[in-house]
Amino acid sequence: MPESAVMPPQRALLICADDFGLTSGIDAAIASLVRAGRLGAFSCLSNGPAWQQDAAAVAGLRCQAQAGLHFNLTEGRPMSPALARWWPQMPSLPRLLVDAHLGRLPLDAVADELAAQWQAFVEASGGAPDFIDGHQHVHHLPGVRGLLLHWLQRQPRATPVRSTAHLAGPGHGFKRWVIERSGGRALARALAQQVQPHRLPHNRRLLGVYDFAAADYGALMRAWLAQVPEQGALLFCHPGRPSDSGAAEGGDLPDPIAAARQRELAYLAGPDFPRDLVAAGVVLGSVW
Repeated sequence: MPESAVMPPQRALLICADDFGLTSGIDAAIASLVRAGRLGAFSCLSNGPAWQQDAAAVAGLRCQAQAGLHFNLTEGRPMSPALARWWPQMPSLPRLLVDAHLGRLPLDAVADELAAQWQAFVEASGGAPDFIDGHQHVHHLPGVRGLLLHWLQRQPRATPVRSTAHLAGPGHGFKRWVIERSGGRALARALAQQVQPHRLPHNRRLLGVYDFAAADYGALMRAWLAQVPEQGALLFCHPGRPSDSGAAEGGDLPDPIAAARQRELAYLAGPDFPRDLVAAGVVLGSVW
């Protein structure tokens, strides 16, 4: 074969769908994509409104995809009595960002909340999470990242962590900058300073950031695929179907990104997605 005809090595991409447990429509969409082989991972809100009714499916889905804990401090209500005494309702992301950077978080109570959400995942799925990340990236915030790493270092096996330090993609540079500088780069430094046997696996590049307004999710995906490096990347997404009520279970407000979830699902379940992977020389796989 001529040298010019040699195909470049394929690059691995781990695609993770976030928010399992938020609504029954999201859970059904994620389950269908996992069973179709279109996802390598999904991340679970173990205190989400739909978790109790849908968590039993997680154990079976883990045969086909990694299942992680989507640590949540901004949606719904706390699971732990300790954090519920501080926050009967989880704070908004802007308030959490301010309080974290001013050192005003009740960290002992947040640690109890992490333990409660972790245990809820274990009880439902039959084992510890395959990885951990944060809903709206809260796991990298000041204070939170320290207690998260301390928790993980006490676990019997090294649990991979979603790194938010190096985000690539088309446009939305300010949003990516905010994520990286609000704690993503600091978390990466902390991960790099760990030594065996406490060194935690993590992704080197993160893809998937956009404003949820783009009508052509396929065009975004093709741009992300072009930026998968040789060492692979993690891409997070938010596919979903409408729930029967049209809103999150438990009386919460309607999902503000419901339309984007449906567009993502249509693309990921459709015929263009596998063709785009082949054209980009990217294969679905783990990057931990």
